[in-house]
Amino acid sequence: MENDKVILLDFWASMVGLRVRVALAEKKIEYEYMEEDSASNVPSPLLMKMNPIHKKIPVLIHNGRPVCDSLVALEYIDEVWKDDKARLLPSDPYERANARFWADYIDKLYENYGRKIWMTKGETQEGAKKGLIDSLKLLEGAALGDKPYFGGESFGFADIALIGIYSWFYALEIFGNFSVAAECPKLAAWGERCRQRASVAKSLPEHHKIYEMILDLKKTYGL
Repeated sequence: MENDKVILLDFWASMVGLRVRVALAEKKIEYEYMEEDSASNVPSPLLMKMNPIHKKIPVLIHNGRPVCDSLVALEYIDEVWKDDKARLLPSDPYERANARFWADYIDKLYENYGRKIWMTKGETQEGAKKGLIDSLKLLEGAALGDKPYFGGESFGFADIALIGIYSWFYALEIFGNFSVAAECPKLAAWGERCRQRASVAKSLPEHHKIYEMILDLKKTYGL
């Protein structure tokens, strides 16, 4: 769309912000990136103005109007910038509902399990690790199967939803002492397949930098 002004308030390591960056890249939408210092938990005045309810990133600002929440932003991007060659959601209503279902399932993985893997120890950490692995195995078997992407041959909504937490797999594997490739080989192959896409390759943060950032957070929190 001509004369559009698109701004993304984000943080480089944000797994939910990554979703929006990948979606914008898939649609080849030009935008201004504005980095928020999420590690300090001090929102900028612009973030406070654009997301006064949650005061969190990512926020997609389109012609001065904010769209908050990463999955909501994905749907907005798909609806506003219609491109049959880069559809994020399927045209079939059932397939579209299915993609939303799995995206919602994926959305809970970090809060339910991922965070506890690096923030806790002992039985709590082991329980979180088991919960994440079991959830990924279910996702691999019930949603991905033998398909190249969750939507079949096309990279789309559920794939972008999972790419976010995928970017943290390396760090979570180290802290939790497990291997996604060993536990979920098809999911690991899916991740490598996604990494070959230009939209993902240009947006994905380096995994060792995520790990180093979490180490700093652990020191800050005394963990």
